[in-house]
Amino acid sequence: MTDDEKYMRRCIQLAKNGRQNAKPNPMVGAVIVSADGRIIGEGYHVRCGEGHAEVNAFASVNQEDETLLKEATMYVSLEPCSHYGKTPPCADLIIRKGVRRVVVGCIDEFAEVQGRGIKKLQNAGIAVKVGVLEKECKELNRRFFTFHREKRPYIILKWAQTANGFIDDQYKPVQISNDFTKMLSHKLRAEEDAILVGRVTNERDHPQLTVRDWHGQNPKRLVIDHAHPLNLESLHAHNIQSLIVEGGAETLRSFLVQNLWDEIRVETNTTMTVSGGTRAPQIPANVEVIRSESYDNQMIITYARNRQAPRPISGSPT
Repeated sequence: MTDDEKYMRRCIQLAKNGRQNAKPNPMVGAVIVSADGRIIGEGYHVRCGEGHAEVNAFASVNQEDETLLKEATMYVSLEPCSHYGKTPPCADLIIRKGVRRVVVGCIDEFAEVQGRGIKKLQNAGIAVKVGVLEKECKELNRRFFTFHREKRPYIILKWAQTANGFIDDQYKPVQISNDFTKMLSHKLRAEEDAILVGRVTNERDHPQLTVRDWHGQNPKRLVIDHAHPLNLESLHAHNIQSLIVEGGAETLRSFLVQNLWDEIRVETNTTMTVSGGTRAPQIPANVEVIRSESYDNQMIITYARNRQAPRPISGSPT
């Protein structure tokens, strides 16, 4: 691991602290390193409308270390902003502080930035390196990037199934998760903006769709059917960057058929079988496993679209 990668990994670690409160802004971490390799400042974007990661990193520098900034390197997981929003441009602040070098994880795909922050730094005579741990930095803000690139939320399809592939028992609700994996589901809900089920599941199971076993805000609750299809443009207009689709089976299949998903999260109770009921959806062929977790008899596998697979199309699942 190079020094640049080491400090960028710290940026990513810091950025994750803003997972719940930075939305709808991206998660960003920043680290300032003196010429002798000492971290003299670090910060992350804590809350939307407040100081960005770079602002907080500079604010954390001790007064006696201010003179070190002229030879320092700033690491930031996402390209510094170059436009006026709720806060002034971070690129301008970096230039005023006079750091010698800036290392950027990935370019910001947001229309107001898209390389302009990097260009501004370079025009001011600051050495800029782009693309350190780029894959990890893009992954960190995959919801934000999908929202701005595709004009729709990042979509996570999620279900629990028995060992023999059913999501209920003789078409009646059955608890497949255990208490721990149920808590993990509520943690996921706290991290996403909205959650969706079909009308039949809503009327049959009466799911609460809350974060009662975790800390955070409940996601916005959505119910759809043929008479009330999902309008992705409306979700984008309401700044909903991420959406969990929890069922039922036909609702999940409608998203799969339209190739309208970004992640699939499947929990399997490896010791539970039933004699019949509703079959779980089939995992598409062109996917890759990005995470596999085991908790006692529960196996949670998360799939993502293969890099060579076509991007999702906009549509109106029912």
